[in-house]
Amino acid sequence: MQSGYHQHLISMLFVFSSLQVYQLTEGCSCALSHPQDAFCNSDIVIRAKVVGKKLLSDGPFGTMRYTVKQMKMYKGFDKIQHVQHIYTDASESLCGVKFDINKYQYLITGRVYEGKVYTGLCNFNEGWERLSLAQKKGFNHRYQLGCNCRIKPCHYLPCFVTSKNECLWTDMLSHFGYPGYQSRHYACIQQKEGYCSWYRGMTTRDKTAINATDP
Repeated sequence: MQSGYHQHLISMLFVFSSLQVYQLTEGCSCALSHPQDAFCNSDIVIRAKVVGKKLLSDGPFGTMRYTVKQMKMYKGFDKIQHVQHIYTDASESLCGVKFDINKYQYLITGRVYEGKVYTGLCNFNEGWERLSLAQKKGFNHRYQLGCNCRIKPCHYLPCFVTSKNECLWTDMLSHFGYPGYQSRHYACIQQKEGYCSWYRGMTTRDKTAINATDP
């Protein structure tokens, strides 16, 4: 009886350990987030060109250190004055992000730990030219106006806001997830008396002004 119990316990432990390995090697899984949340929840937001990389031996699969040429910093002045290196896991299955070298300018978001900037697949990292005009303006100044707001994802109807500082994010209903129309064209901005609402702010005059300047 006890021998049978031990065999059953060993079998269960084997199944559990197999599941753990499967979760580790299956791939990186991230929750969808609006670019504004990515801005507000990051320590560092920069526009930069990646000019080099080096594989470091620390970590189970190593850490990739990217050397960047910073073009502009949008957030993080109180953390680091100028970013020279970005660190990420070398394995994509552990959410490591891969950047092309000497090709594009990237919008990069990340965390600061012990003076180093870390990023990954669950952070918002995108080619600058792939961003919409509204997203560029958002990272430049609009998103910071809404960091006291809460963007509430709506996965299934009906959805409701439950407080005055919430904006209902419905991209998942009509665009099968991210990126959708609200992600690319709107910011959730705090209005009078603490109320938050979606803001596009793209009048004809605004378009002309935006096209004449580089965020």
